[in-house]
Amino acid sequence: MKVPYKRKQYWNEPTLGAWEASYLPEILLGLVVTSRVFLRNMGRWVTGKKGALTTYYPEETRWDYAPANRGKHVLTQRPDGSPQCIACNMCATVCPAKVIEIEAGFNPADSAHPKFPIRFEIDYSRCVFCGLCVEACPEDAIRMAKEVPALTSNDRHQMWLTMDEMLTWKPQSDVAKPYPPGPGTKGTP
Repeated sequence: MKVPYKRKQYWNEPTLGAWEASYLPEILLGLVVTSRVFLRNMGRWVTGKKGALTTYYPEETRWDYAPANRGKHVLTQRPDGSPQCIACNMCATVCPAKVIEIEAGFNPADSAHPKFPIRFEIDYSRCVFCGLCVEACPEDAIRMAKEVPALTSNDRHQMWLTMDEMLTWKPQSDVAKPYPPGPGTKGTP
């Protein structure tokens, strides 16, 4: 004979009173709160006071936009215009969505950092804009600009951000760790 499953009873399990069990008063209370907010915003709009805010994006940006917003990825450049990236794959390793793909090349003439990226791509169809790639980079090679990329597309293959676009869109060369180290500074061993 099979014993029916009995759910475990917890000591702090909430119990519904007669008022909560009827549900109708709770639904009416929710409608009252929603109606009050709607009528307050409508009254402010009719009188010309500041009510509900509407931003017409992308022509306008919100006034309370975070100054440290994480938006489009940008690769910083060396003085010669090549990417600051040394293809260490730390950003790709730390990425929780696994959206960064780097193909490394080797330059034996560069003794400081012989590796460089041949291909550096980010899949924006899966990126969660967490900023961990920026935090993990030891060379300050990748940053996130405040502007949000144009993500709308009918094809996922068009949502890949390539290395050329990351280098040429608002190019940045003011790296925290200059490459190669300037004269009079100690290089890392």
